[in-house]
Amino acid sequence: MEQLVAPWRIEWVERDRSDDVDGCVFCELPEGTNDRRNRIVARSEHAYVLLNNFPYNPGHAMVIPYRHTGDYRDLDDEELLDHARLKQATFDALEAALGPDAFNAGLNLGGAAGGSITDHLHTHVVPRWGGDTNFMPVIADTKVIVEAIDETYDRLHEAFAAREGATVADAGAVRL
Repeated sequence: MEQLVAPWRIEWVERDRSDDVDGCVFCELPEGTNDRRNRIVARSEHAYVLLNNFPYNPGHAMVIPYRHTGDYRDLDDEELLDHARLKQATFDALEAALGPDAFNAGLNLGGAAGGSITDHLHTHVVPRWGGDTNFMPVIADTKVIVEAIDETYDRLHEAFAAREGATVADAGAVRL
């Protein structure tokens, strides 16, 4: 029998279920008081950056508008510009923190597009490296993530904090 060791997953298994979200996770997470625990690494006026709990690669982040909508066309000009600028900052921070060779970025709008959360839009930003896809997903139906999410959070948080004009609250997300 093959074994894949992922000791950091015990935090998820033993988590306090009283904190589970009843409504929209993308609306409730930014209302919380512990950005680190919620994996919110940066915030702007109209959007925030959240590390994906089930990443395709280390640093897989999502740029999410605060406003609850599943339709990209609902965002006003101010929200669109803020969302776009936060995506740019996310590319910069990921590059500084992780040094990827490339990125995949995009939206899954609607269930048929592959989105698991369809009523609150979010843009995926996935760092990519040459050779980051190997035989494991093909023959073992297993994706290997090479860094614990807490370590990725720290590296990305530091990169966002180094940006000009950034501020950091006590154990909170970087404000841009």
